[in-house]
Amino acid sequence: MKSLYVRMSILFCSVIVISSVLGFLMSNAYYQVKIKPQNDAKLTKMAIGLQSFIEDHPDAVEEYLLSTASLGYKMYLSNDQGDERFYGLPFRKNDLKEGELQKVLAGGIYHGVADFPSQMFVTGFFDNQLSNSIGVPIHIHGQTYALFMRPDAEVQFGELRIFFAVLIAVTILFSLWFVLITVFHVVRPITRLTEATKKISKGRYDIKLYTARRDEIGQLASHFMVMSRELERTNRSRQEFVANVSHEIESPLTSIQGFAHALKDATLPDEQRIEYLSIIDEESRRLSMLSKQLLTLSSLDYDGNALDKRSIDLRAQLRQVLQIMEWRLTEKELAVRLHVPDITLQGDSNLLYQVWMNLLSNAVKYTQAGGSISISAEVSDHSCVISFADNGEGIPEDQLPMIFDRFYKVDRARTRDSNSTGLGLSIVRKIIDVHGGTIEAESHPGQGTTFTVTLPLL
Repeated sequence: MKSLYVRMSILFCSVIVISSVLGFLMSNAYYQVKIKPQNDAKLTKMAIGLQSFIEDHPDAVEEYLLSTASLGYKMYLSNDQGDERFYGLPFRKNDLKEGELQKVLAGGIYHGVADFPSQMFVTGFFDNQLSNSIGVPIHIHGQTYALFMRPDAEVQFGELRIFFAVLIAVTILFSLWFVLITVFHVVRPITRLTEATKKISKGRYDIKLYTARRDEIGQLASHFMVMSRELERTNRSRQEFVANVSHEIESPLTSIQGFAHALKDATLPDEQRIEYLSIIDEESRRLSMLSKQLLTLSSLDYDGNALDKRSIDLRAQLRQVLQIMEWRLTEKELAVRLHVPDITLQGDSNLLYQVWMNLLSNAVKYTQAGGSISISAEVSDHSCVISFADNGEGIPEDQLPMIFDRFYKVDRARTRDSNSTGLGLSIVRKIIDVHGGTIEAESHPGQGTTFTVTLPLL
């Protein structure tokens, strides 16, 4: 299996090669279509100029052709009697087709440049062969000759060819070098992320990644660090959750076992026996409540979308909750103000009923006798905002952010209630979350607490 570094290096090198090939093919096509006809016309004009000058100055043929050849041209002068002369460097290949010489001697013009065969990877511009030339007839001292000429690429472009060859070679080498460095720069952070993933899979969350980059790799590293911290927090929360569940179960079980063992004493007075049975009954109820709450949390965590949504009359449901809690309200002489207009919600009636019951129970539990509780609701921006406010003990500011954590109990105020499991508000927040809403708490010690629930109307 090839590594990402090798794959990306091969990919970039392939792009360079393919781009070079495509660039050459496009340049070659442009030469064949546009430049080659222009070169043919230009060379034909020069050959005709030579023809005119030589015919006007027949005694200066040798000097003039040698001078022209020194400027970077190849020329071949021949007649039909075997008189052949070369000026400049010889042609690489004398491949003139049979009969072409006779046509030029007969007065025709040979357009070998324009008619030179086109090939995909051959331009023809640098092919120094006789068939890739221009031929014109010339009359010298009463004899007819055929003059073939073409530019000598080695003379005219020899240095340029070497220059461009070196330039292209150096460019490709530096491009490959930069590609390898760039790919390494891109792949190295991904390799580190892979190593970090392996550490996380082994339960190690103390990873450090370079997050100062401002590109997508840097953002990925930053998000990866956040994910690592969240996984660590989740793992720690899971461990704490298991420990808390074990503790919450162990405490009532210890009481039940202890008092059950005491009941075996046949000499135990009836009053004490009844007291022990009451404690066992109370602890059993506590265990039952804890198991139900854990089942509720588990079901919401596992499938929060499995809601039995239907239309709910909010005011009617809140009145029902108040009726259930009436005896506790009367016992503590609490005043309740209900300000809820006609509002219809879409949600799971049983789950929302647990929310209202839990919030009202907390308000009753932590409000002193003779205090007051206010329940209000209003519609705002396609949402329903429900508030539960009391003037009870309140919650310390430093503990307010943790009250929705599972098994969390606020010091002093909540630990006094032995029946509290610390799961109530966790269940409330989970139910609100699966309904697409939010819950917030605001509290001032000694002044009371306000829970604000926001739920979508649709």
